[in-house]
Amino acid sequence: MSVELRSRIREIPDYPKPGIVFRDITPLLLDSAAVSEAVRRIAAYGAGRGGIDFVVAAEARGFILGGAVARELSAGFVPARKPGKLPARTISAEYILEYGVDALEMHADALAHGARVLVHDDLLATGGTARALCDLVQQLGGVVVGCAFLAELSFLGGRERLAPYDVHALVQYASEAE
Repeated sequence: MSVELRSRIREIPDYPKPGIVFRDITPLLLDSAAVSEAVRRIAAYGAGRGGIDFVVAAEARGFILGGAVARELSAGFVPARKPGKLPARTISAEYILEYGVDALEMHADALAHGARVLVHDDLLATGGTARALCDLVQQLGGVVVGCAFLAELSFLGGRERLAPYDVHALVQYASEAE
């Protein structure tokens, strides 16, 4: 039996600022059947892309499902963290936010050249975070075989920013009001 995931994503109007509708995945995380369904469906997408060696996910919400997806795929898990959070030598990729620039880092020895990688985050909006993840994978010689998200705000054009990578989202929002 399939769980309807969209109904478990709460909308918070005017957060973090007026005019923004925040998609809160906390209600989904409180429902073990919904978490299992999301992990199963993201992993099925990954499995359909051929062998996956690693799942790379962004701090912090990408970690929540990313590790479980990696386990489901019998793959390793690579955390991409904010600068200064990883103890060994790192590589970095910057990305643009509405209000400035941010960066993600991965350990420089996290991926072997040619490793097949599934990029994951909870939400695809403008695509900046996911593009940074793809850039990190490429810097280490990995191959991004797909980008998988729990939800996508398709009206913000993130999918286009991730071209030519294959993008998959379990839930899509065509407009802010939807």
